[in-house]
Amino acid sequence: MVTENLKLVEEKISGACRRCGRKREEVTLIAVSKTKPVEMIQEALQSGIRTFGENKVQEILQKQPLLPDGLDWHMIGHLQRNKVRQIAGKVCMIHSVDSLRLAEQIQKEYNNLDMTAKILIEVNIAGEESKFGLAPEKTEEVIRKIAEMPNLKACGLMTIAPFTDDPEENRIHFSNLRKLLVDINSKNIDNISMTELSMGMTGDYEVAIEEGATMVRVGTGIFGNRQYT
Repeated sequence: MVTENLKLVEEKISGACRRCGRKREEVTLIAVSKTKPVEMIQEALQSGIRTFGENKVQEILQKQPLLPDGLDWHMIGHLQRNKVRQIAGKVCMIHSVDSLRLAEQIQKEYNNLDMTAKILIEVNIAGEESKFGLAPEKTEEVIRKIAEMPNLKACGLMTIAPFTDDPEENRIHFSNLRKLLVDINSKNIDNISMTELSMGMTGDYEVAIEEGATMVRVGTGIFGNRQYT
């Protein structure tokens, strides 16, 4: 199933890139393996996938030792400050930096390791009360403070768009996140040059790509519905 699903996802990503005049290599597919067994991840590996996203620190810590070295693990879920130490140095990017206090904790832990954390700033672009993320108008202020943290590299912005049956409804949110990225970059903040837009999931990643996504997070479209215990 995973192999067939990945072929379809790849076709859709390539098609979206063609429609908006982008190169396929401009978009990173993050296979969201949360709640999925290692066996399904191994099937994705056989199809050439090396980039995986997890929502929970515990799942990353459980799965990493059972899989080959050299995979790119992305922390895409809400990250509690008391869990940062457990994951520090074990992921290639943290997508969900949604507060200055979390950024400060990541800075502390990565300073202890003498490493640099690549992070994305999570923006609640649609203003949903149920979602984590900074308000768009607060994002620049937080990024200016992150720019002063030597062990953090702000690589871009991330958002979780509203759940909807019509992906076109989220086009405005993806467009607004891209505009926010362009606006912040135009301020020429020292140590800040952001290029990544992590936006779009199984239901709307084609629209996200058309609006400038550089990373799409696809779980159900690859692995099927989530499995909870």
